[in-house]
Amino acid sequence: MEWKIIVTSFFLAIPLGIVMANSVVPQPQSNASFTLNYIENVGSCSFTVVITTSCSSTSYTRDQISLAFGDAYGNQVYAPRLDDPSTGTFERCSSDTFQVKGPCTYQICYAYFYRSGYDGWKPESVTISGYNTRAVTFFIRTFIPADTWYGVNLCSSASSGHQNPVIKWFSYAFVGPLFAVFL
Repeated sequence: MEWKIIVTSFFLAIPLGIVMANSVVPQPQSNASFTLNYIENVGSCSFTVVITTSCSSTSYTRDQISLAFGDAYGNQVYAPRLDDPSTGTFERCSSDTFQVKGPCTYQICYAYFYRSGYDGWKPESVTISGYNTRAVTFFIRTFIPADTWYGVNLCSSASSGHQNPVIKWFSYAFVGPLFAVFL
């Protein structure tokens, strides 16, 4: 029985290594070609957006902060001017929750911030959930440059699915050894 576990562990290590090598945490980046879809929000859906500001951000910002997010099928939600310095939005080490209306989407796979101003701002993350989508969190963890769309895009083309590398890892690391027991 021991040799079966050793052999199975060896053969599981190879695909696990391949999966781990392909499991890259996407880094936020500028997207100069990003454009807003100016589609009227008729028949709109409601989204909950939770933005957490990093503890290493400026203490507060007076900058104008906007957010755009969407799915792989071209459905896009635009939330202009989420900032409101008089109410303490985007203060260091805080989380702000917004209810945003926009066109209904499939699974959200990208989120971009736009910042205009001189104070600077460093979000930790943004979590978006809606009627037809699972909650998704995008980790930013860097200062947003001024006057450009900046964020994370996990979309693959709409026709080719986007398989979560964590699920692949789970299947090799945990399900594989279960089958070894039955060998």
